[in-house]
Amino acid sequence: MMKFLAALAAVILVAAGFEAFRFLVTGPGSANDEVVFEVPPGKSFHQIALQLEKQGVVSSALKLRVLAKITGQGSRMKHGEYALNRGMTPQDVLGVLVSGKSILYPITFPEGSNIYEMAAALQSKNLYKAEEFLKECHNKQLIQQLVGADIGSLEGYLFPETYNVTRYTPMRELLASMVQNFKNAYTLAENAARAAGATPSLSRHDLVILASMVEKETGAPEERPRIASVFYNRLQKGMKLQSDPTIIYGIWVDTGSYKQNITRDDILRSTRYNTYTVPRLPFGPIANPGRESLMAVMNPARTEYLYFVSHNDGTHAFSKTYEEHNKAVKTYQLNPAAREGKSWRDLKKRSAQSTH
Repeated sequence: MMKFLAALAAVILVAAGFEAFRFLVTGPGSANDEVVFEVPPGKSFHQIALQLEKQGVVSSALKLRVLAKITGQGSRMKHGEYALNRGMTPQDVLGVLVSGKSILYPITFPEGSNIYEMAAALQSKNLYKAEEFLKECHNKQLIQQLVGADIGSLEGYLFPETYNVTRYTPMRELLASMVQNFKNAYTLAENAARAAGATPSLSRHDLVILASMVEKETGAPEERPRIASVFYNRLQKGMKLQSDPTIIYGIWVDTGSYKQNITRDDILRSTRYNTYTVPRLPFGPIANPGRESLMAVMNPARTEYLYFVSHNDGTHAFSKTYEEHNKAVKTYQLNPAAREGKSWRDLKKRSAQSTH
């Protein structure tokens, strides 16, 4: 009888050892079965293990807890959102959960995006609430901390490019990265202007305002220095800048909504941004400019141009006198044939073709 019990015990131990070994070296399913697993702050490892079992990532929550206890990983879980699959071994699963390497979501802000567009883009990806993003963009204490200036918002200082964030990336961390990238781009533009012998007479904030206007007026890189020269020439002569994008932005700020087609009443509508009514620069930036627009306002072209009008394809005709400008307006804007079948998107098509 004793021999039988000893043999039975040995069999049980071998079977248990085999089960433990199989648990350690295999996953419960296929590596093709991907699972997005979230570890919220404050969740116990007991709860995490049960959820992993429920989602089929591990075959046994109990065995996972034992393994985590032995390896000391149970207390090192980091909150986040993780990419797992059902073919992973329990040790691999634990390794991911303690790594803190959450799933990254790329978010791209095109050059010329304003804070309202950025807020909408972030909310559309369920990364941040638009209202909270805009609130932080107007947080005086945060603005002072990041930009070091007493200005109305972070508009103009959030550099437009692609950022990778997780669902747990603090909003202020993203904003800090965007402002730092702006500072890097500004310094590069400043150094390039200095090397070219250019000495901008405007303050940093005024340069950012002007760069945001240049960004919104043209998408053609070669035009930006000329657009900048028009604004500088008008400022020197005490002329109003009369930039349509400033009308649109002023309405956006006042109403909270975008208006695409402006009317005569909009042109005459007095806002802090409308450069048809404001005698000089608008109250603040109207968008977040890219590197080339920053470079353009620091080293503008040397021209006598005072006007420009759209060719309807993303580029512009430049004029020195009001008479020349009126002629260009009649040619390109009042002539239906000059507008038919054309779009600013034509410029993007040509740009895309030139890169291939």
